[in-house]
Amino acid sequence: MSERDDVLVVGGGVIGLASALALLDAGRGVRVLEAGTVGCGSSHGNCGTITPSHAAPLAAPGKIAKALKWMLTPDAPFYVKPRFDPALWLWLLRFAARCNTRDWRAAMVARAGILHESREQLPLWVRRYGLQCEYAEQGVDYVFHTERELAHLSAELPPLAELGIASEIIDGPTYLRNEPALREGVVGVVRFPGDARLRPDRYVDELARAVREAGGSIEEHCEVQGLADDGDGVRVATSRGELRGRDVLVATGAWSPRLAKAAGLSKLPIQPGKGYSITYDRPALVPKQPVVLYERSVCVTVWDSGYRLGSTMEFSGYDTSLNRRRLDALERGAREYLRDPVGPVKREEWFGWRPICVDDLPIIGRAPGHRHVWLATGHGMLGISMSTGTARLVADLVCARTPRLDPLPFSPQRFA
Repeated sequence: MSERDDVLVVGGGVIGLASALALLDAGRGVRVLEAGTVGCGSSHGNCGTITPSHAAPLAAPGKIAKALKWMLTPDAPFYVKPRFDPALWLWLLRFAARCNTRDWRAAMVARAGILHESREQLPLWVRRYGLQCEYAEQGVDYVFHTERELAHLSAELPPLAELGIASEIIDGPTYLRNEPALREGVVGVVRFPGDARLRPDRYVDELARAVREAGGSIEEHCEVQGLADDGDGVRVATSRGELRGRDVLVATGAWSPRLAKAAGLSKLPIQPGKGYSITYDRPALVPKQPVVLYERSVCVTVWDSGYRLGSTMEFSGYDTSLNRRRLDALERGAREYLRDPVGPVKREEWFGWRPICVDDLPIIGRAPGHRHVWLATGHGMLGISMSTGTARLVADLVCARTPRLDPLPFSPQRFA
C-alpha cells in the first residue's frame, strides 16, 4: 500500500489548481493529479473575462423556447445537437423546470455572492503570488445592434444593481466617438465597470507555478480511474497505480460526471457545454477593453500578447470534432461589428467543454455519503471568474473553518 498523501486534488484546471493553492495556504499538503497536462481543458481557450456581470444564470425564463428554435440553426449561439441522448434530455427537462423567475432570481443571488468574492480576491492573488497573466481591471462592454436586445439586457440591470453589480448604458453615437474599433450600427452599449480580464492559459500556468513553489506537487498524465473509501481516507486508482489520500477533491470540470459514475458517487447533473475560440496576433485596430457582440454572442478579448474571439454554447456530448461552421460564425459575427475583426496571424483554433450544471450553480462541498471526498465542479462558463472564491470556500470546508461564503446554495446535497 502506498504512503498516504494529505489532499489529492483530481484535475489540473483552474478550479483544481486554485483550490490546491488555497489548501496549501491553509497548511495542508497537496498533490494534484491531471489526466492530461495542466490547463488542457476549458481553462485554456476561453476568453478570460472576469465577470460579476454574468450573475444571471442560463436557466432564465424563455430560454428553452429559444433553444428549441435554434435547434435547426447549427451556428446558433446556444445550440442543442438533435440526437438520441436520454441523459441530455433528462438534463434539459430539469433545466427547463428552473427557467422561471423565482429560481432564476435565487440562482442569481448565489452566483453574485461567489463572483463578488472571487473578484475581490483575484487582484490580491495576482499580487501575492506574482501571477503574470495580463490581468487588467478594464470592465467589459456589451455592444448592441438592436434596440430589442438592448432592452432585454437592460431589464436585468436593476436586479443586478441590487446585488452590487454596477452598470452604465451608453448611447451608440457617444460610444462610437470614443471607440474607433467599432463599425457604425451600434445603437447602445451596456458597460460593466467592475468586470476585468486576464489571459487564461497564462493564469493557469502561473497557478501551477505557485502551487509548486508553495510545496505542492503536480502529476500530469495521471488519470484517475476510481475512488474508494479507506476508513479514515480514500484509495485512488490511477493510470500510474494506487494512491491514498486523507482527503480527495474532485475538480474535473465537464468530466466530473464520468469520474463520479466510476467512483460510485452520486450522479452529477452536469452536461458538457462545448465552447469555441480563435486566437490571433493583435490586429492593428482593437477595442480598448473586452467587448461582447451581443446579438452574435461573440466575446472579443485583447491582450498585449494576442487577440481572441470566443464563446458559443453547443450541447453535443463529448464530440471531439472542431466544428468549422461554429468557428466561422465567430469571425462572421466579428465582421459585423468590428473594423478590424481578425488578426494578421491565426495562432489557434480551439474548443473545450464547460461543465454546465442543471441549475447553473457550481457544486462545491462534501460528496454525499463520503466523509473524505469533496467536489468542486459545475462552474459552467465562469470557472475563471469563480476560481478564487471557489478555492477559498473549498479550503474552508475541507479544513473545517467557518466559511466566509454561505456554502448552502452550492452544496452537492441539493441533488442527493
